[in-house]
Amino acid sequence: MKKAFSPRSVLSLAGGLLFLAGCLVGQQAATTQKTLLHVFAYTPLESATEQDFENFKEATAEMAGKIPGLRKVWVGKLREPLPQESRLHTYGVAMEFDDAEALAVYADHPAHTEWVKVYEKVRMRGTTTLDILGE
Repeated sequence: MKKAFSPRSVLSLAGGLLFLAGCLVGQQAATTQKTLLHVFAYTPLESATEQDFENFKEATAEMAGKIPGLRKVWVGKLREPLPQESRLHTYGVAMEFDDAEALAVYADHPAHTEWVKVYEKVRMRGTTTLDILGE
C-alpha cells in the first residue's frame, strides 16, 4: 500500500518553493536596467491652463502605446527646481526606451510630432535633457 504525502510535508514543500521564488524575484529586482532613460526638465508657461497640463499628461502617456520601444513614461513636478539661465525648471518627464535605436525612432515618429504640439502649450522653450544608457 502506497503512503500519501502528509499535510506537513506538502506545506513544507510549498513553503520552500515560495521561498525560492521570492529569492529569484529579489535577485531580478536588484539588477540594473539595460534600457535607455530620456529625461528632461522644463519651465512651465504661466499662460498654460490646467486643461493644457491634463492634455499634456494624457498625450505623454499615450505615446507609450504608439511608439515602438517606448516602455514607460513619467510626468511630474521636480522635487527641487533646477536652475537654468534666468529661470527655474520645475517640471520634468522621464521616458524609458528599449535602447538608443528606439529613441531615434521616437524622434521621427508621427506620434512624437503630434505630442510636441501639446508639449509646446505647457512649456517655455529650452529644456535640460539627459539620456542615460543602462549598463
